[in-house]
Amino acid sequence: MRVEFVETSLRWRASLASKSLARQALAAALAESRVKLRRGVEVTVHLVDDAEIRKINAKWRDKDVPTNVLSFPAVEASGVGDTRLLGDILIAFETVAREAQEEGKSLADHYCHLVVHGMLHLLGFDHIDPIGAETMEGVERRALALLGVADPYAERELSEAGL
Repeated sequence: MRVEFVETSLRWRASLASKSLARQALAAALAESRVKLRRGVEVTVHLVDDAEIRKINAKWRDKDVPTNVLSFPAVEASGVGDTRLLGDILIAFETVAREAQEEGKSLADHYCHLVVHGMLHLLGFDHIDPIGAETMEGVERRALALLGVADPYAERELSEAGL
């Protein structure tokens, strides 16, 4: 898999090894998804700030707020295995850093989770319905375990169970 980076926020580079971590997270997501891709498939990761992702979120999703990650698949899920260009993942520094701090996670771990999450969207996974969400979260958990990242859903499940 070929990974291209578009870095419009230098805060990423100053804060962590974002490119190396992204490559590892993309590979883990692909491995655990069990989706077969053609050789040399391309993914672009955009390392942006809140202002940039807010504009894109407003334009494409009619939500005029920053968000942590956006994925733009280049093809429908049924064509993923045959495409040369998988799509784009955009990740916003300020939102990711704020969420990591609020949730008591390291910036690196939260970033890896969002890269995995974004990649799974490019591979055709979604969380629109409960079955899709459960499937996608299972793949995320396995991919993150490969990276040594704690289960991001464990605390929510404990809370839902009243523990």
